[in-house]
Formats: sequence, structure tokens, C-alpha cells
Amino acid sequence: MPVPGGEFNGYIVDALAGRGATAQVYLAHRADDGFAVALKVLESRHRNPENIDRLHREFDLAQRFSHPRIITVYERGEDWLAMEALTGGSAQDLVGTDQSWIIPIKLTALQQIAGALDYIHEAQVVHCDVKPSNIMRKSSGNAVLTDFGVAQELTHADGPRRPVVHTSLPYAAPEVLRGQPVTAATDQYALACTAVELFDGKPPFTARTVLKLVDMQLNATPWPISYRHKHIPRAFDSIVAKAMSKDPLSRYPTCTEFITLLTHAMT
Repeated sequence: MPVPGGEFNGYIVDALAGRGATAQVYLAHRADDGFAVALKVLESRHRNPENIDRLHREFDLAQRFSHPRIITVYERGEDWLAMEALTGGSAQDLVGTDQSWIIPIKLTALQQIAGALDYIHEAQVVHCDVKPSNIMRKSSGNAVLTDFGVAQELTHADGPRRPVVHTSLPYAAPEVLRGQPVTAATDQYALACTAVELFDGKPPFTARTVLKLVDMQLNATPWPISYRHKHIPRAFDSIVAKAMSKDPLSRYPTCTEFITLLTHAMT
């Protein structure tokens, strides 16, 4: 693994920035011109074909996009990639903070990510892993959608795929758990779960066991959070409920429409 102060494939490693399930992320700069990047490097014990394929997929899909709210990637090796350095933390840092001044910051982040999601949906890609920890922030505060490792393309030569999607259960839409094809509405469901977590401090559904959590995603109705938070109007709950409809066809046409309604209700 890279060592702070050491050289790694033409980059000088500055510091360890974070750890994920299978990889570590380092802040670094290019040795020849000092250009700042983040390096995502698979840990040695996770360098198996599945994780390497996921890393390559993350790079290949992200490279297709040119959008200010989508992570920019620069180059990759067999088990690493160089990408935009984001130093403002993640949306996870905004979770459960109730001060009135931070409400517009949360709404702005949701608006920016909604726009990014609609952009990739127009390109026939579904992110499949929208959650606070995959929404990073620049030093300016602007939100950026990251980690396309489990993203899915909607169309293929042999027709729509029914992929086995490795997603995060607290944000998993019912159709994913049923093994049905993913759509743009799948990301909208996860964005709604993210919105609830930002304002309530936890996702809509939590459970002690995986089976119970799956059952809740498939069958339960989200508890209205306006009853727990005086500053949240009841309209918030009804807007989120539609975005979290069990039937993806009953959700909003776009993520932007969903978040625009949510923003109007909160301001």
C-alpha cells in the first residue's frame, strides 16, 4: 500500500484520507507538476477479480461523464485509480445536525445530487448506491456524486439486464431486493432515503437483522419524521413517501422534480 511521503505510480502520497470496505483513499499530487489528486487503492486482501472489475467499472463509467457534480477520474492502474481530490468531507457529516442555518446546505446538496442523477439517467446509467457517504463535498461546499462501482447500464445489445446489484440495504429500493430490473426510479428511492437520513439522523428503515430490514424495505411505510422535528413540515413526509413508493412507476418523473418539491416544502 502507498505510504505518506512515498512515491506511487508517478504520484507523491501526502496523507491517508479514508478507508472503505475494500480500498483506501489517499490525498496525493503528481510528481512532475504537483497536480492534486485522490488515489483509491485496493487493499491487498481485497485484490480479487470481483473487486478489481468493480474498480475498473467505477473508472470506466465515471470517465464517460462531464458534469460538475460527478466525480472526475484521471487514470487507473490494475488495482488503483486517480480521481478528483475532494476535501470538504461527505454528506454524512451533515446527518443529524438540526441547526436552522444548515438546512439550506442540506437542501443544496440534495439539489445538486438530484441534477447529477438525472444527468446519468439521461445517459442510461443507474448509480445503484446513492447514500450520504457516496456524496462528497468540495472545499467550496458543493456536492459531488462518487463511487460508480456498482452502477448499471440500462440498455445492452441483448436487452435490459436483471443484474445482481450489490447495494446498501438501508437505501435499497424494493425492486432491487426483488431481483427486478433497476431504473432511474431506483436511484430516486435511495435519494429519498438519503434525504430522510440528512434531516432525521437515520435512514427511514433500521432493523437489527438483515431479514427484518429487507422486509421493511419491501412492505413497511416510512414513519413520518415531522412528528419528531418541529422544523419539518408534514408536506416533507408526503413528498418523501411518493419518492419511496414500492412501485417505481409511482415515483416522481425525475430526481430534480422530487427535490424541488422537497425544497419548496422546507423553505
